[in-house]
Amino acid sequence: MTLPKGSDPEALFRAYSPWLLRTLQHKFGREVADDLLQETYLRVTRHAATIEILKPKAFLLQVARNVFLNGYRQKRNRAALEQPLLATRAQTTAADQVETIVLKDIILGMPEKLRDVFVLSRFGAMSQQQIADHLGISPKTVEWRMTKALAYCAAQLRE
Repeated sequence: MTLPKGSDPEALFRAYSPWLLRTLQHKFGREVADDLLQETYLRVTRHAATIEILKPKAFLLQVARNVFLNGYRQKRNRAALEQPLLATRAQTTAADQVETIVLKDIILGMPEKLRDVFVLSRFGAMSQQQIADHLGISPKTVEWRMTKALAYCAAQLRE
């Protein structure tokens, strides 16, 4: 059967879609066949008006194969692009863990009075006045201890 140029793609699919679906299920599996059939339909409707189809079954099967191969290539290319990202993410996570351990050691090594002010400020999100009230010291003392705590951290990070 030959379909002339400008043929109705819906008529083509009405005639051959049951056969094509069975063939795709056999070749590619049931879970993939429905999606391949739909994408094949979309591609055929785009191009059926511009070409003469000499062998409709062969044409439909070739379009479906091309759809399958394009999907396979896209997955392969996406995996190739994601591989370096996953490696970078793993390295970043390891680096973040090392930084966290180093910072924890620095904070734990800080003199207790400085550490209390630093932790309440940075991790407790308290203002200088709130820290002063909480610890029973003046806001000026909080400011002085915070300056010393930051200087201590900077010195430890330089080492």
